[in-house]
Amino acid sequence: MSIVPRSPTILQILPALEQGGIERGTLEMAEALVQAGAKALVVSAGGRLVHALERKGATHITLPECGSKNPLTIRRNARKLADIMATHGVDLVHARSRAPAWCAKLACRRTQTPFVTTWHGVHKANFPGKRYYNAVLAAGDRVIAISRYIAERLSTEYAVPPARLRIIPRGADTQLFNPEAVSGQRVHKLSEQWHLPPDTPIILLPGRLSEWKGQRCLLDALAHLRQQAPTLHWRCVFVGSCPPKSQYGAKLLAQAQTLGLSEWVHFAGHCQDMPAAFSLATVVVIPSLRPEPFGRVVVEAQAMCRPVIVSAHGAALETVQHGLTGLSIPPADPTALADALLAVLQAPPHGRHAMGEAARADVLTHYTTQAMQQATLAVYDELLGTHLAANFAQTIAQAQWDALAATMNTPYQTENQTSSVAE
Repeated sequence: MSIVPRSPTILQILPALEQGGIERGTLEMAEALVQAGAKALVVSAGGRLVHALERKGATHITLPECGSKNPLTIRRNARKLADIMATHGVDLVHARSRAPAWCAKLACRRTQTPFVTTWHGVHKANFPGKRYYNAVLAAGDRVIAISRYIAERLSTEYAVPPARLRIIPRGADTQLFNPEAVSGQRVHKLSEQWHLPPDTPIILLPGRLSEWKGQRCLLDALAHLRQQAPTLHWRCVFVGSCPPKSQYGAKLLAQAQTLGLSEWVHFAGHCQDMPAAFSLATVVVIPSLRPEPFGRVVVEAQAMCRPVIVSAHGAALETVQHGLTGLSIPPADPTALADALLAVLQAPPHGRHAMGEAARADVLTHYTTQAMQQATLAVYDELLGTHLAANFAQTIAQAQWDALAATMNTPYQTENQTSSVAE
């Protein structure tokens, strides 16, 4: 561990700042670093989230082809990254994706800078050389796994020892994903936009349109559900966009038509207001065919007090307690999914409410964004000898006290009110 007495500069590197879980985690950590009194740098090829990052007080540096797998490009970018690190006095580098991690590993080796990685995906090793390529994410001075499921893989398949391995689940923003924070007007607006009939139970599947996300399985389950309960009224909304040039969306539309479900399902595309979408839902379904490394959308739905139905593999076995905070079913089993849907839709409202409340309570205990931020800052502290986690906790506590005092309209002053965050 090196001792960094001054406010440290932390650099995160990822392929681009477009849209996705890695990008959101990067922005959340940049925000936490600024709140903890550190300097936050992000290196990527750019993207739509650059402005959002900069609004949080972080600095973005564009590195073209940051996500390239070409070995020559990686080496060229490693030299550029080392120059960036020297110019900005970077104390630690955190990589979140394989190609940028190779670039960062080479640069950190050259500059003797602490190197942290986060393993976000499943990353199969299904052809020669793939395991070696993946292994860079297991090579950090600290390796962060986003679930126990991923930690087990890192331990058994990549021999990451406990001394370097840290389990830090991703989290939900429980202020944003809070039933009390979503107005009826927002929910009504979305319902009208999707042309949903009033007072009708809504089945929601959030996730990009991709084969492994299980949309086809849900359509088969809905056909079973109509056979099981022909008088039961419901609508199903698929929220998520289709990758460019993909034919999968057209296949789903054709399958819905073949099954006689065209009037029962709606493909909504990208949704800008997911808290309102969850508020609109009676039940949220995540029927992934492959194990999810974490599945943030599960805990976001739970944070909104919604019953969830998930496939029983991967990290879903950690975030959903069957029968208490949601239901789990065998993967790729439309009949089991139809049975679970029927059970939720026919359950009394107080039963669904109780499951939703238990789900939110579990999220508040184990899966918040603030918990993820503080635990990651503590990893940086391990390597740098800093006090970022404590600074962050102090800043959050002060903000909460300020908010409480404002609601009470009570003048007050604390000894730290005008002082900067202690380093």
